[in-house]
Amino acid sequence: MSWNWFVPWYPSLPMALFLAGGAVLYLRGSLRRRTAAWRQGLFWIGWLLLWQALQTQWDYVAEHEFFVHMTQQMVLHDLAPMLVISAWPGPTWRAGLPARWRRALLLPLLRLPPVRWLGAVLLNPWVAVLLFAGLVVFWLVPAVHVGVMLNTRLYQAMNWTMVLDGLLFWWLVLDPRPSPPAHLRAGLRVFLPVIGMLPQMLLGAILALSSSDWYPIYNLCGRAIAGLSAMSDQHLGGLILWIPASAVNVMAAMAALRRWMRLSDRGAPQGAAAQPARAAQRAAGRSMRRA
Repeated sequence: MSWNWFVPWYPSLPMALFLAGGAVLYLRGSLRRRTAAWRQGLFWIGWLLLWQALQTQWDYVAEHEFFVHMTQQMVLHDLAPMLVISAWPGPTWRAGLPARWRRALLLPLLRLPPVRWLGAVLLNPWVAVLLFAGLVVFWLVPAVHVGVMLNTRLYQAMNWTMVLDGLLFWWLVLDPRPSPPAHLRAGLRVFLPVIGMLPQMLLGAILALSSSDWYPIYNLCGRAIAGLSAMSDQHLGGLILWIPASAVNVMAAMAALRRWMRLSDRGAPQGAAAQPARAAQRAAGRSMRRA
């Protein structure tokens, strides 16, 4: 791989600041707060994947091959955010933010009524799953997709929505805490990824099995890989949306199920420990009645 690969095709200062800021905060927080090595590993793999998909030559190839574009979007929306949130980076990020910044900036911002209202809407499970599935379908509507390929700002807006929505959705699904303080009950977290992947699977199957070229814009832009026909490119892209992207959702659902079982196990010892106490109370009551 040439070093030119690491030169952004679409240099973006906001994206660079987002990636650098998240990395610096996490590094600072992991030095100030004890964070398990496996969590750090998951975070850095996911964050590096986000950087690769956002600020390298990946954008160039994705504009000239549909299946590469679908791989990029799967990484931005599904795989990388899932890995980042699986590490549960919130406490580490918080530890990396100076205390005076938290008091002066973060807490007042979170208390603003518009921010609280927006959070309540976006964290509603049905809104979250609708956005998760709907954004994928929306950006692949042929008329919309043509505009994305021809407009740099629209292309970057698509990438922003995929990343932010992926982080938000997986944060709801992979929250390791009981509810409350988690926004969703543990059982509901298992089913949301399954619901969210159904429209993706359907659209992926349609693209993979279609005999019509849905995206002739890639022929107009020119192909990056010689010898790959338009239909083969579309079929590969559909398969990526159909199978690997759905597999990420299934893995997330299994992780959510495992966390649900752990939360249930944590409740079991408390109930078991309470049983002897209740038995002793009943025995004492019987003794008193006999007396």
